[in-house]
Amino acid sequence: MKRLLSRLLEALITLWLLATLCFMLLRAAPGGPFDTEKSAPPEVQAALAAQYRLDQPLVAQYGAWLGDVLRGDLGPSFQYPDYTVNQLIAQALPVSALNGGLALLLALALGIPLGVFAALRAGKWIDRGLMLLAGLGLAIPKFVAAPLLVLLFAVTLHWLPAGGWGEWSNLVLPVIALALPNIAYCARLTRVSMLETLSADYLRAARARGFSETRLLFSHALKPALLPVVAWLSPALINVVTGSAVVEQVFGIPGMGRYFVQGALNRDYTLVLGVVLVVGALIVAINTLVDALRGWMDPRLENDA
Repeated sequence: MKRLLSRLLEALITLWLLATLCFMLLRAAPGGPFDTEKSAPPEVQAALAAQYRLDQPLVAQYGAWLGDVLRGDLGPSFQYPDYTVNQLIAQALPVSALNGGLALLLALALGIPLGVFAALRAGKWIDRGLMLLAGLGLAIPKFVAAPLLVLLFAVTLHWLPAGGWGEWSNLVLPVIALALPNIAYCARLTRVSMLETLSADYLRAARARGFSETRLLFSHALKPALLPVVAWLSPALINVVTGSAVVEQVFGIPGMGRYFVQGALNRDYTLVLGVVLVVGALIVAINTLVDALRGWMDPRLENDA
């Protein structure tokens, strides 16, 4: 319970610092949410500023916004006046979660078997070929991979739609674009960890007792070899979240990343802050779950903590 309360306090302080820093950076950026209304009469501009508290001192704006957040109200959107930030995030979060979750599952489903297979064939041509492909997957950024996938599978081959949302076929290319670098990194990480595990003393002793290689792999080597992969899940998820902004823009997906980019470009302060807070809370929760999973897989970590 003491450790849980400590983690909760750390999470709250982290989210407060994140929100405060983002608030100050947005206000320090040039321009404002209603710059296009400069041609409007002064009384209209004053009414807009009063409606969104932009006529108040910065400290008062921050205090009012923080009070609303503590009550669960992320405020109205400046650029989508018919919606609150809570409504926009409620619409976008399931979309981004579906894309990101499928991309991470695909990365694990392909990366772990490829890494294990490469480790079992270490030094052979198949191992070198797989690691070369993994290096290429890491080298190609998402903003290059996504348009290339559209060009190949949508424009040239006409196999899949180039964008949009609503059909399962719309998920294929975005999920692949998000998963590609994670597949590559997962395969490389699994290979290195498996090679290290296979050379451990306790596995040599098990071999001397006559255990089969299959039993050694699945009963004794796989679980400890996957510990670094489990630890990598946190940065992998952050990578998926940050990469979704580019992928959702390319494929026209109404997710969190797209709202974040549009909100930043339009100086929609409340929308950007809302997305940052929700994503930050998700990352903190995921880190806690990953730590718990690592502790279950290796009790020594819990004892050290």
